[in-house]
Amino acid sequence: MSPRPSPRDLRASDADRDRVLAMLGEAMSDGRLTQEEHAERVQRAFSARTLGELAELTADLAVPSAQPVRLDGGRTITGVFGPARRDGRWVVPENLTVTAMFGEVEVDFRQAILQTSRVQVYATVFGGRLRLIVPEGVSVIVSGHMVLGRKRGSTPQPAGPGAPVIEVKALVLGGELSVRTPPKSRRFRFWGVPGGSSPRG
Repeated sequence: MSPRPSPRDLRASDADRDRVLAMLGEAMSDGRLTQEEHAERVQRAFSARTLGELAELTADLAVPSAQPVRLDGGRTITGVFGPARRDGRWVVPENLTVTAMFGEVEVDFRQAILQTSRVQVYATVFGGRLRLIVPEGVSVIVSGHMVLGRKRGSTPQPAGPGAPVIEVKALVLGGELSVRTPPKSRRFRFWGVPGGSSPRG
């Protein structure tokens, strides 16, 4: 079995390029980039084949949480006595730990990149709230223990053989875990299996 590519080596899609080009345009319009710098980076964006090549073009234009392509989704998301959010275009690790302790945490998978068709989410909710947002075509399996807590939302059912699965192993103590699939969300696409490559691959 060949080793799994790192996030920065994944092939970039047209949508990834569009996000980067939009930030480059904003940077030129507000003076962070000169016209020459903008032109040079735009050319590199169009020729980029991987997410890593795209990420280099905006690394000095925004903080990590505001990057159009986030390679390091991190294996831990924590909201302690405050909010935390992970959304946009980010690379989801195979195992993800999420903690909401007297805070609200939202994890949005609608534009995320899954490297595997099955993701394990280890969720701990203590007096807080955890909201998972998944796109159509992704099933969610929730198991674990719930003490003086509650689960909201309907768990998306399996979309068919080979469909992506997010398995949530939860410990909820006096908190809330919700899972929802917004209507008319973008079709989910994941990497690492046949059919997951970019059209420009």
